[in-house]
Amino acid sequence: MNERQIDLAHTVALGSIDDEDHQEVQELLDNEDPALRAEFVREVRDTKEALAVLATATAATPPPSLRARLLAAIAAEQPPVAS
Repeated sequence: MNERQIDLAHTVALGSIDDEDHQEVQELLDNEDPALRAEFVREVRDTKEALAVLATATAATPPPSLRARLLAAIAAEQPPVAS
């Protein structure tokens, strides 16, 4: 895989893909050779697994006051006005 394809795999794994990248990924999966397709899918899977390990290793309990602050911030927002 080239650097661009690796970047696309990481973008897919992060779930932050935009329409342009989505089209490029779809073309890669539809038109490229089976070995490249398998390598791309493996890179996405491996990246997701690494991110899950990292998330578990760095997880922290939020402070107890966070919930109250979030709810207060939400309550303070103005509801959308119907036009």
